[in-house]
Amino acid sequence: MGVFVFLPLLLPLSAWPVARLAEHRLHPRTATRLLTGFAVVLALCSTLCLALLMVVGTAQLPGNPLPDGWSDPEVRAAVPYDVIAGSIAIPALGAVVLGALHALVRHLRVRRRVERALAGLPGRPVAVLPDPVPYAYALPGRRGTGDRVVVSAGLLAALGSAERRALFAHERAHLAGRHHRHLLAVQLAARANPFLRPLRTAVTFTAERWADETAAGVVGDRRTVARAIGRAALISAPAPVATLPQAGGGGAGPVPRRVAALLGPEPAEPGLVWLPLSTSAGLAIWGAAAGATVSALSSANSAVTLFLLLRAAAATPL
Repeated sequence: MGVFVFLPLLLPLSAWPVARLAEHRLHPRTATRLLTGFAVVLALCSTLCLALLMVVGTAQLPGNPLPDGWSDPEVRAAVPYDVIAGSIAIPALGAVVLGALHALVRHLRVRRRVERALAGLPGRPVAVLPDPVPYAYALPGRRGTGDRVVVSAGLLAALGSAERRALFAHERAHLAGRHHRHLLAVQLAARANPFLRPLRTAVTFTAERWADETAAGVVGDRRTVARAIGRAALISAPAPVATLPQAGGGGAGPVPRRVAALLGPEPAEPGLVWLPLSTSAGLAIWGAAAGATVSALSSANSAVTLFLLLRAAAATPL
């Protein structure tokens, strides 16, 4: 395996430029899908390599349940600095698993809490809660229930009729685009590798921009959508969990950029995602694609190599 086993742990750095440029140089729909794909591939590859290093490290521990042949010197020689790398990989992989489980459990727990709060309300696409605290977010359906927009009476009272229409169009765009899947995927990817946090931040922003542009097309007035988003962001409480999209989501920093984008011209979606290398966005996309490809090849090569070594070591009597 050599040093190639470590490459997937560092190659998420190759996606940083595209995470920075995609927010401004690509259509939000394209940017969201592209960044989510990069994040998932890079996270899976780095987690696989951590698992391979953990096998080498665990085989060195006394009393481990693995076959004795797996601690063969030939197996350890396949990993540079096998003692250090294996020892670090064990708690690192444990932290990845615990972080991913924590994110999933929190997501499911919040969803169940919201569904219980909506249990006594009519099963309409829009659920208005009698809460004076302003908030609104999109709740995807499951178990035979449809998608719903959850909004508080406090937020509706603070918006005009046109702004309410823009708010509902924004939240419906989140549901139609299944943005919660993108947000959950990048949330788990960031837990798998901290180097993927910039992609999580970028997808959180581009998913909101995607819904902004869809809402602007439905309402037919970009300024109305900008005004609704700005007002909702100023008075709304945050969503109960980061994987539930909301109109004023993204914090105080991204909201002014979203409003400014809506006050500008509508972004044009290119016919080709793979822009030429002569542009900065194209260079960043190709760089991230190359990083994801090398990461996939490196992790696959390491997995096959270690599998063959362990198989041979287990078959060889001591």
